[in-house]
Amino acid sequence: MQKKLPFSSYFVIGVMLFALFFGAGNLIFPASLGQNAGSNVWMAVTGFLITGIGLPFLGILAMGVSGSRNLQELSGRIHPLYGIIFTSLLYLTIGPFFAAPRTGAVAYDIGVAPFVGSEFNQAGLLIFTVLFFSVTLWFSLNPDKLVDRVGKILSPGIIILLLILLAMSIINPVGSVQAPQDAYASGAFMKGFTEGYNTMDALASLVFGIIVINAVRSMGVTTKKGILLATAKSGMVATIFLGIIYVGIAYLGATSTGTFGLQETGGPVLSEASSYYFGRFGTMMLTIIITLACLTTSIGLMSACGEYFHMLVPKISYKKFVLFFSALSFIVANFGLANIINFSIPVLMLLYPLAIVLMLLTFLSPLFNDSRLVYASATAVTFMISLIDGLKTFCQLFEIEYFGWMKPIVTFYESHLPLYNEGLGWLLPILIIILLTGIYARIAGRVISRYEEQN
Repeated sequence: MQKKLPFSSYFVIGVMLFALFFGAGNLIFPASLGQNAGSNVWMAVTGFLITGIGLPFLGILAMGVSGSRNLQELSGRIHPLYGIIFTSLLYLTIGPFFAAPRTGAVAYDIGVAPFVGSEFNQAGLLIFTVLFFSVTLWFSLNPDKLVDRVGKILSPGIIILLLILLAMSIINPVGSVQAPQDAYASGAFMKGFTEGYNTMDALASLVFGIIVINAVRSMGVTTKKGILLATAKSGMVATIFLGIIYVGIAYLGATSTGTFGLQETGGPVLSEASSYYFGRFGTMMLTIIITLACLTTSIGLMSACGEYFHMLVPKISYKKFVLFFSALSFIVANFGLANIINFSIPVLMLLYPLAIVLMLLTFLSPLFNDSRLVYASATAVTFMISLIDGLKTFCQLFEIEYFGWMKPIVTFYESHLPLYNEGLGWLLPILIIILLTGIYARIAGRVISRYEEQN
């Protein structure tokens, strides 16, 4: 008989998932969005929620629907070699190359740097990241206790402290909502939609989905239907908490511009708001929020990366991989937050469309009988568009002239691909490719079946 889990089990797993997703970047981006969107904040935050929590939820479900043991097996439907390359690059991106170091750098910049003089900033970052990634390492070396430690101890602290701050912003707003800035004036929804990419949560969902599924299995749920249902319920818990906090922070940002001024990032918005409502205690409270949020995310990333690369290279132990990735994250974090973000954006422009298309193909696969032709065709077209997007973004960020061979391609994409300038140029071509190759796969499958029946 299939074991039925009580709501408390779904809640614990959901809160753990919330904590794994919720890093300091998730605090910064909606605050900045709110400031820039102003009176268009509700349109902008709607777009942000679609990519900020909608896509991660779909990613969690995709892992459950696929029945795959891990992301490599799922992406291997395109080609086994692609499965290894894509999965490794994704783990490194959300792990030691960008996301994990960002957790330490952001925690320091927002939670600790205000208490450190500018002349001691680099030394302070060094000391803080040593402690930060040492704690990350300690938790990550004991992954069997991840649900208890993260779900029951650290996560509630983040949620409670944030809800107190957001409740104050609703009861006593910092100021009035101002006019929208730049792109938010005429395209708030699409701007919010693409801003949701910055959280990296859609990428992480393809990794964290396995953690959730394993947690569900460890509680006695073994059937595919039961695992999918439990995963969906746990995912909804995390989605609800994330949605409430995103909306609250965006509203806080929208009401703060007149009082605090338009800030370059969302960090000062939260810092100023905490000080505004609670004085020095508020600043300390924000430090705790930031540190806990970043720490829980870092723990999840290190554990996931260690498990995957140990599976890929069994001769090297899980503990050695976690130790190496923690040390690498520490090194990268000390290059500073701005450098980490600038180098990560072009990579995200490449990986995000590939991850979204993989999710879409997973849900649609029963319609085309899991045909590798459909998987490979859609992924190849996505890659051709997202690779150019990544290179174009890199050139723009670092003020480099487009490579000569890129110019005609970029011009062609801008002229012929709908939504290309909004960052969604890949969407319509992919839907067409899936439709055409899907129809071909079904027809070919029927022809082969009839031939086999006749012979």
